[in-house]
Amino acid sequence: MRHIQLLDAQAALGFVVSQTSYIERQVNEIVYADIQYPQLIPVDTSAPEWIKTVTYYSADKVGKADWINGNADDIPLASTERSKLETQIHMAGIGYGYGLEEISQAQMLGINLTADDAMAARRAYEEMVDRVALLGDSSKGFSGLFNFPGVTAGTAVTGNWATATADQILADVNTALTVQAQGTLFTAFSDTLLLPYSKFLLLATRKVNQDGLESILTYLQRNNVYTAQTGRPLMIKGLNGLDTAGAGGTARMISYRRDPSVLKMHIPMPHRFLPVYQAGPIRWEVPGIFRLGGVDVRRPAEVRYTDGI
Repeated sequence: MRHIQLLDAQAALGFVVSQTSYIERQVNEIVYADIQYPQLIPVDTSAPEWIKTVTYYSADKVGKADWINGNADDIPLASTERSKLETQIHMAGIGYGYGLEEISQAQMLGINLTADDAMAARRAYEEMVDRVALLGDSSKGFSGLFNFPGVTAGTAVTGNWATATADQILADVNTALTVQAQGTLFTAFSDTLLLPYSKFLLLATRKVNQDGLESILTYLQRNNVYTAQTGRPLMIKGLNGLDTAGAGGTARMISYRRDPSVLKMHIPMPHRFLPVYQAGPIRWEVPGIFRLGGVDVRRPAEVRYTDGI
């Protein structure tokens, strides 16, 4: 009778444990180019990992200096209005696992376990954070960058860029940038402009004039009120999900100042893999957990939506 050699549970566990440290290091080094939130929203990981809420204060300074009489007793006073706000932190998870057959074959052949499932788990984490950051999650009461309730939404002056002229498109963008700055008495200017990908493509392919030498996009990057005021480039990004994000399902443009004092997302515990354990008679699993909150727009006046483009 032929002897069939099987790994016992302890040996299989030991082999998987020896593999996971290499796999996790390999997975954590991957950067996914199409995950958008790290470029758009400042991420704060400084809070304690197991915190339930993050408390912060939104402040607005009021008061105006004025002329007074030398014997006056009614000195103008400055004050700060503070609003206390809290962000709930919730736990989520995604892991991976191996079956006895896969483990035994890898050990028999002297090869490493594949990192495919671990990479899929890390990818799923990044996709979930990206979705929560941009769209929010109603099940947890989170709003996203695309639909934050405290942000003012206006309508484009011309709109309908598919039929608008280059001058009208440029005016729509610069009006949005100007109206946002005006709402802060021109103390803060938007440095980031987010467009529906279809509109971004339109700007990248349509020429700014009949000479056909330059696209509207490259012209806009140099000729906008933010760059004219600060001398710094305006970041313009095309994103999926904005084509119907505006009022009545219209296309939405977002202009804002990309700074932690304006908006941020708390991730007290970025994704991590826990120790491997035997989940069944012939299966071993590596749980993965993370904890995050939604997007906080702390200074709504420095963010503006423009719909109908």
